[in-house]
Amino acid sequence: MPITTTKSAFWAGVRDGAPFVFVAGPFALLFGVLATEAGLNVFEVMTFSLVVIAGAAQFTALQVMANDAPTVVVILSALAVNLRVAMYSAALTPYLGRAPLWQRVFAAYLLVDQSYALSHAKFEAEPELGVPQRMAYYFGTCILVLIFWFWMSYLGAAVGTQLPQDLPLDFALPIAFLSMVAPMVRTLPHLIAAVVAVVVGLLAVSVPYSLGLIIAGAAGMMAGAQAELMLKGREP
Repeated sequence: MPITTTKSAFWAGVRDGAPFVFVAGPFALLFGVLATEAGLNVFEVMTFSLVVIAGAAQFTALQVMANDAPTVVVILSALAVNLRVAMYSAALTPYLGRAPLWQRVFAAYLLVDQSYALSHAKFEAEPELGVPQRMAYYFGTCILVLIFWFWMSYLGAAVGTQLPQDLPLDFALPIAFLSMVAPMVRTLPHLIAAVVAVVVGLLAVSVPYSLGLIIAGAAGMMAGAQAELMLKGREP
């Protein structure tokens, strides 16, 4: 159905984003449970989800917190994982950059993998859309995913407070993180970045306070960027 108004654009975004609740919901539930296992209470879990809204970064922060790392290391680790969001923002700027400032600020707060992927594809496929329609579509892609993320985070935290403290759930953190990150590996530079990050991370496993994660992330990003430049240099 063609998009002719901001209202129809919003509901088109809601429809396109709806399937992603089946991905976000279970991860949010698991995050809530694991966060309480890491020592956070329900209020802290919800504050975490409301402020960050980034599954991979939140699971990374939990893993680093479990290793008793200083707060600054926890923050840096989460930021390192979330650096890709800066690239998402740059890619969406040509389409949303003329929107009012308050809308752009709110859009930046809501920017996640799903909203970026759906919106960028839509904007490229339908270049005739105006800025108001684009922004309405973008917000539509976010709404259900975020509602489910917050709600399931709360449910997971509520359930987690009822579980025995000695329940062995440590294995779930790395598995959850890998299952969230793996689908992002779509190109050769992505694969190279991932492999380099894994290798460096294993070599730096003994670095105190989980700083090896930051080192591995930086190495992976540099390797991926270099691979991208080399591949572009070979293009005719």
